[in-house]
Amino acid sequence: MKALTYRGSHKVQVEEAPDPRIEQDDDVILRVTATAICGSDLHIYRGKIPAMKAGDILGHEFMGIVEQAGSAVSAVKVGDRVVVPFNIACGSCFFCERELFAACETTNIEDGPVDGRGALINKKDLRSGAAMFGFSHLYGGIPGGQAERVRVPKANVGPFKVPHALEDEQVLFLSDILPTGFMAVVNAEIGPGSRVAIFGAGPVGLMAAASARLKGADEIFMVDHHAERLAFAEEEYGVHPLDFDKVDAAKEIVARTNRRGVDAVIDAVGLEAKGSLVETALTGLKLEGSSGAALRQAIASVRRGGVISTPGVYAGFIHGFMYGDAFDKGVTFRMGQTHTRKFMPELLAHIEAGRLAPERIITHRLPLAEAQQGYDLFNEKTEGCRKVVLRSG
Repeated sequence: MKALTYRGSHKVQVEEAPDPRIEQDDDVILRVTATAICGSDLHIYRGKIPAMKAGDILGHEFMGIVEQAGSAVSAVKVGDRVVVPFNIACGSCFFCERELFAACETTNIEDGPVDGRGALINKKDLRSGAAMFGFSHLYGGIPGGQAERVRVPKANVGPFKVPHALEDEQVLFLSDILPTGFMAVVNAEIGPGSRVAIFGAGPVGLMAAASARLKGADEIFMVDHHAERLAFAEEEYGVHPLDFDKVDAAKEIVARTNRRGVDAVIDAVGLEAKGSLVETALTGLKLEGSSGAALRQAIASVRRGGVISTPGVYAGFIHGFMYGDAFDKGVTFRMGQTHTRKFMPELLAHIEAGRLAPERIITHRLPLAEAQQGYDLFNEKTEGCRKVVLRSG
């Protein structure tokens, strides 16, 4: 089969790979009909994610048709059309029973994430979170879905059936960015009348804006420096756009909110936030794990007693984390990988009812064979690129 593989920093290529096969009796083999390039894929592409191996098949936003099913699979059958969550959950462990699917303690069989000292977590010391498709070997090294076919483990838990009446593009983002943006809004306690600031106008930030409107937010500030993305967000979701290259976003937000700040801030940027020259140098030398620029702005923007919700991916330690300021304000932090499967039924209902139209963020549609071009477009943000969808057919 054809698959998009990792070959090093800024190097991916479509090549022939072995067809996946049933390995466990609760596996299915999926014929991929649509997949997408995610901002987390760009972290890999730029060499920011450790424990990648040459030849790894990338991609964790995908959907398709079940072609084969293991003997213990009962939730789906051959011919079903499904969207697959980006994280893999067993459905029965301590965390899965609490719908904390991203914390599943049984599916990641490789070394876990890093601890506070920068050392790999020993499985005997602490269980790591759920495995993920097409991501670092810190999270299982499971082959991803930017391919013609993919093996999906735990098929009685993950794959989510979707109606044939909806187009692939309407439901594809149930795999990651729509639940991620939605969970960020839920974590931020956004409701009718809320004021919220969203840092990052990428796909997750846009899905957070859509979800905030769905939840009744009264005012949304969106911070970025890509004019086309800000313009789209203003037109589509009615945000107040702020270009951080032109204004101090935190000062502007505080000034426009009676010098209190917003009720909640969503940091949809993560580890590659544009920081100072010193901070950039530190991250380049691996003396800092992530840029803290967006988090510092978030702390400055939120009101006392407010919430900072972080769907943006962070890795390692951060210098200049303004913990004292957060303490003084009494800020609540909520963060982490998305418990994707938990939110899929509710979000599908909103899509069916026309309350959410996630496909509107798509700007580029390419065949799988041109995936490398898609990565270049998305990475450089050329041609107004917001989101790339790939098709193998």
